[in-house]
Amino acid sequence: MFIASKLLLLLGLTLLLAGCGDTFDDLNPSGKDRRPAVDQNVPGPHVGQNAADFTLTNTLGESVNLATELSNARGVVLYFNMWCPICDAHMSHMRSYVMPDFPEVKFLLVDYVSGSVDRSRSAQLSNGYAALNVLVDTDEAVLNQFNATMGTTVVIDSSGIVRMNEDYKDGSKLYDTLEALP
Repeated sequence: MFIASKLLLLLGLTLLLAGCGDTFDDLNPSGKDRRPAVDQNVPGPHVGQNAADFTLTNTLGESVNLATELSNARGVVLYFNMWCPICDAHMSHMRSYVMPDFPEVKFLLVDYVSGSVDRSRSAQLSNGYAALNVLVDTDEAVLNQFNATMGTTVVIDSSGIVRMNEDYKDGSKLYDTLEALP
C-alpha cells in the first residue's frame, strides 16, 4: 500500500511537470519584447500614440475637454482614482513631490467609481482634495479609453501624444516623464 501511494504520487508529479510544457524557457528568458508594435498613426492609449479627445464633467459641473486643457498647458496628467488608501497615498506623494515642480502641467483626477457628480464631489471634499480638478467618468469611457484601472497614471504632452501610461509606483517615472516633456 505504501509503495502504491508513492508510485501514484510520483506519477502525479510527473504528469504535473509534463503539463508545464516550456517551463524551463522561463528560467532562461530571451529578453525579447513580445508586445505588438504600437501603430502611432491611430489614436490610442499606448506610449507614442495620440490620445483620443474626450470631455468629462468635473465635480463643479463644468465640462473639461482634453484638447482645451492641452492647449493651455505643457501637458496633462490623468490619475485614475478610487478614493481608497492607496490612491490617497499616491495623490499625497504626487501633491507633495511632483506637482510643485510642474506648475505648467495640469493634474486631473479621474473618479470612475462614485457614479455621479454629487457623490464624487462629496468624496473629493471628504478626502481633502477640494483644490484639485476631479473629473467624473460615470460610464467609465475614459477609463476604458486608456485601458486604465486604480492608480493608472497617464501623461499626455501638449501635442496630444501619450508619454506614459502605467500604474503609479514611487513617482520617479512620472517625474522623469514630466521633465522630458517638450
